[in-house]
Amino acid sequence: MWYYLKKYPFSWIVILAVIYLSFFNPPAVDAPLFPYMDKVAHFCMYGGLSGVLWLEHIWNHRKENERLVRGLTGATLLPILFGGLIELAQHYLTTNRQGDFDDFFANTAGVIVATLIAWFLIWPLIRIKN
Repeated sequence: MWYYLKKYPFSWIVILAVIYLSFFNPPAVDAPLFPYMDKVAHFCMYGGLSGVLWLEHIWNHRKENERLVRGLTGATLLPILFGGLIELAQHYLTTNRQGDFDDFFANTAGVIVATLIAWFLIWPLIRIKN
């Protein structure tokens, strides 16, 4: 456990921020700034979470190519599962929030985009420098 706290400090901060944002009681807003603003927020939160996980994973394992598969689990699969669990917790454990499949799909889309950026842009750049 201490290994992950030490190697992924920014990821833990983002995880705690996502948990807080998922369960706090937001102020009432009459009209969003633009349509689907909530879905964009979900996309950005989970894309950011996955992106930070990928950055820290690549940084910690930049000389170990075989670690890329482990990154797929930790920076892609786990954030998707985490998003699903958060939506279920909002639905069953809160009275001020509700779980939503569209939110889950926005979470997943953010994770997939962050993974594609990490896989095709960041990982090759790091490998070139090393």
